[in-house]
Amino acid sequence: MRELHDLNVSIAVEAAELARARRRVGVAVAASKSSLVDIVTEADREVERLVVERLRTARPDDGILGEEGTSIPGTSGLTWVIDPIDGTVNYLYDIPAYAVSIGLVEGEPDPSTWQPLSGVVVNAATSERFEATRGGGATLDGRPIRVADAVPAATALVGTGFGYDAGRRQRQAAIVQELIGSVRDIRRIGAAALDLANVASGRLNAYYEIGLQPWDFAAGALLVEEAGGSLHGWQGEAPGSRFLLAAHPQMAAELLELLAPLPVGDV
Repeated sequence: MRELHDLNVSIAVEAAELARARRRVGVAVAASKSSLVDIVTEADREVERLVVERLRTARPDDGILGEEGTSIPGTSGLTWVIDPIDGTVNYLYDIPAYAVSIGLVEGEPDPSTWQPLSGVVVNAATSERFEATRGGGATLDGRPIRVADAVPAATALVGTGFGYDAGRRQRQAAIVQELIGSVRDIRRIGAAALDLANVASGRLNAYYEIGLQPWDFAAGALLVEEAGGSLHGWQGEAPGSRFLLAAHPQMAAELLELLAPLPVGDV
């Protein structure tokens, strides 16, 4: 496990350096995906190619799932789940909150069944490095981190995010409008991997989002769990694309109760 995690760290750090270097010389939008505002940059694709090349050289029998189209089945029972630049819109605008996220999981690339083994999230803009291994705890730049102590929802700082479809964003905003009077405040940082890392390091009390993809949380979810937090899905489901909440275990029930009457499941 240590060798696998060290490989994860080295590749994520190299990938973050590439992303940062490309940001310094300017960003070219390569294409739109699900909507005009759901973009992919040339750097996204270049960073993913780098990660895939390094993994294929070091671990040719492992599977790989990447946001920008890489889907390679493996025979080892292990799968690497890659978000080459999480927070692409931040990257486009040079907002310093975009990250390389690489998770290593055991099993098929299905969040409802896989077992996370290693997770690395590197904020490419700041070089902060969040790491976790199954049973080994979580760290920020080598220092152990823990989720913030449990507080009542009324004093909780809660992160969230919005989808790319305009109609979905409006429905998600309506949920925030109902929730914001019951918590300390809401933060929308624009990079799910960093939101989860911020929960793990105590910078946010909680984070929820609707519509995440596996690469958005493969690494960050392990960070939260190894930092003492818990993950929850919608009404007993496994955390995943439909809904994910990350928080201190003693806070989760109250937050889920606040969200229960809202049309979360319909978004």
